[in-house]
Amino acid sequence: MPARNHTQWKEVPGQLKPGQWVDSRIYSDPDIFEEELEKIFKKVWVPVCHESELPEPYSFRTSSIAREPIIVVRGTDNQVRAFLNVCPHRGMMIERQPAGSFLEGRPSGNPKHMTCMFHGWQFDMKGNCAFITRGEDGYQERLKKEHVGLRRLRCEVKFGGFIWVTLNDQVEQTVEEWAAGCFDCIKDAIDTEPLEVFHYHKAIIGTNYKLWHDTNSEFYHDYMHYHNRVTGFNDEYFARKNVPFDNGHVNVNSFEVKYDEYDGFESRSELSFPKFPPNQWYMVDLFPGMNFNLRGSAFRSDVVTPLAPDKVMIEFRGLGLKSDTPEERMIRIEHHNTIWGPFGRNLHEDLIAVTGQGSTMKTGSEPRRILHGRVEDEYIHDENGVRHFYDHWGKWMNRLPSDPMKEYMVAAE
Repeated sequence: MPARNHTQWKEVPGQLKPGQWVDSRIYSDPDIFEEELEKIFKKVWVPVCHESELPEPYSFRTSSIAREPIIVVRGTDNQVRAFLNVCPHRGMMIERQPAGSFLEGRPSGNPKHMTCMFHGWQFDMKGNCAFITRGEDGYQERLKKEHVGLRRLRCEVKFGGFIWVTLNDQVEQTVEEWAAGCFDCIKDAIDTEPLEVFHYHKAIIGTNYKLWHDTNSEFYHDYMHYHNRVTGFNDEYFARKNVPFDNGHVNVNSFEVKYDEYDGFESRSELSFPKFPPNQWYMVDLFPGMNFNLRGSAFRSDVVTPLAPDKVMIEFRGLGLKSDTPEERMIRIEHHNTIWGPFGRNLHEDLIAVTGQGSTMKTGSEPRRILHGRVEDEYIHDENGVRHFYDHWGKWMNRLPSDPMKEYMVAAE
């Protein structure tokens, strides 16, 4: 078959049906990206960090959602709360460090308070304004500390101790309702005992956040993972299914990974998670781009923060049991990092894939079809999980994924 000219290139290939491809503009168009921040990321629950990263009262961690700066703190009542990391006085960012503690005095203020370094306003761990510098002198009776405070955000601790935050005050679902049952397959394993983050790294990747999520949502690309081919390609592997859930989520059924079939590896059956069979592997893909991966002895999460149409920050966490002995923890770290660390077997291959896609789908690139047309009765190489994701993306955005300049709702009628 000869190479395709421009007209042929733009035709629907073969006999694919609507919904089995998307238009590449959903990855590259700046207006679509800005709309995603407003219509999706400012509306949904986002797992910004893990409770073990706030080990004591006055611990904090900063993050962002849809460009809004977020701070999460643990109060003296041991409750975790989230606020906009913004002073109500002049809009200054209060805390710039990624993590730490307010127990001791910060460079800008007193102990046990969040202090804005601009004018010294102070706030307690519940977000209340505790002190306004020269308040009565400047404001007399017109403004008191009781009149101002930090912008509180909805916050829940759920599913293995992750801290979920939303910018949406009118969010209609709890985190559990939002997940719609997709965590049920690993719930006992991650909720029976407290978990703890033992590995953290982040990377800014030159690709669209949805392309990273695609890579986690389909397993057809396992052909690029030598480790997966050696340890997993058997009848049990291909019998797994992609299971769709409400709200655009998907999980992937388990099977037993044969680690000892990889040269230099051994079985990981001696160290698992509570109520979790040895050497098993489940994956949860959460709309609009979060991933939770329980594989044998280690639990991994990916949290995406879209930065631009062709740029995403990904935070990778590896978790084990808080009750691990030092010897058990070292085993978990080794098991995690040989697969998912910055130089692990699988992670760098995934990053090569998505940056290769990102380089061809930059803003202004020619629109083209991106195919999601494999149909295999929802078994592991079926791309039904990706199609499920984009169907929900279309509903949130009211854009047809295969032609994003058309309205989804109009096309569906």
